[in-house]
Amino acid sequence: MLNPITSNSKYLINYAMVWSIIIGAHFAVLHWYYQLPIGISVADSLLFNVFFAFLGISLWYLVRYNKSNQNFFVIFSSHVISSLLLIGFWLISGYLILKYTIDDVHYLSFMDSSFPWRIISGIFYYSAFVLVYYVVVYYQDIQKKVKQEANLKTLIKEAELSALKSQINPHFLFNSLNSVSSLTITSPEKAQEMIIKLSEYLRYSLSNEEQQITTLKTALDNIKLYLEIEKIRFGERLNFQFNCDEKTLIAKIPAMILQPLFENAIKHGVYESTETINVILDCNIDENNLELSLQNDFDKEAKSTKGEGIGLKNTRERLFLIYKKNDLLTINKSVNTYQVSIKIPQNG
Repeated sequence: MLNPITSNSKYLINYAMVWSIIIGAHFAVLHWYYQLPIGISVADSLLFNVFFAFLGISLWYLVRYNKSNQNFFVIFSSHVISSLLLIGFWLISGYLILKYTIDDVHYLSFMDSSFPWRIISGIFYYSAFVLVYYVVVYYQDIQKKVKQEANLKTLIKEAELSALKSQINPHFLFNSLNSVSSLTITSPEKAQEMIIKLSEYLRYSLSNEEQQITTLKTALDNIKLYLEIEKIRFGERLNFQFNCDEKTLIAKIPAMILQPLFENAIKHGVYESTETINVILDCNIDENNLELSLQNDFDKEAKSTKGEGIGLKNTRERLFLIYKKNDLLTINKSVNTYQVSIKIPQNG
């Protein structure tokens, strides 16, 4: 894995700024507290701190290697050995370079006496590097796990959505084939027309099978094919109307989300009635939601069906899986009208 300091320009700039502050503090202590000349103070602060800044970058790879090892003794031992080697190399190299480049007896004496606090500062630098690197490693691991979990949840959600969506076409196909079977006896011409319409509908559905999100216009084109099939069966008993303007037609909705609503309206409205049943879809949109209201009248004398039915439960579950809200589908039933309203969030 790439070093987080060298692979990220923002981190590299911050890293350089931190060491610049350390170098400045080091220089100030040498020059104003120990009264060393400016040149010597600059050379000492730059050499020891810049040298450790470069050595510290390499500790990332030791931390990454130790991260895969679960044995605390092994990890502790590796850091003890590594710190002795790195700090020793850092001090001896810096001491030799300055000893043979600066000819100042007072400074050389100061270097000898400053070894203890330089060792302490080296241990502090080493510990700070290791601590920060371990924090970075664990943060990256957590982020990786969160991302993997999010991807897994997405895959599960897509699988659930596909399963719910796959329940729609077989249910409709079963009903349509039963109708064709009946029409072959009572009206062969209508049966033939229904088979043609049904093939168009299935071709349209299969061509958009992989889509989870579509536009309202595309969804209504599909619904019209479905309603034309049903109208062959019910004739004048079924009348449908869409009240949707151009602004609503470009809104995004889950694919096949309207199908169960219309199936429900026909099943509980047209099936039980001997008179014309009006199925009306009203569409409205604001900056946050697309509001779809499907209303149908029904014969109040007909026996009512208990519960929502599989279709509406399916729709409610799909809306929750996609938008994580429980209040997107509402049902209102009056004396002779049945209304299903859904809200489709448009803000992502």
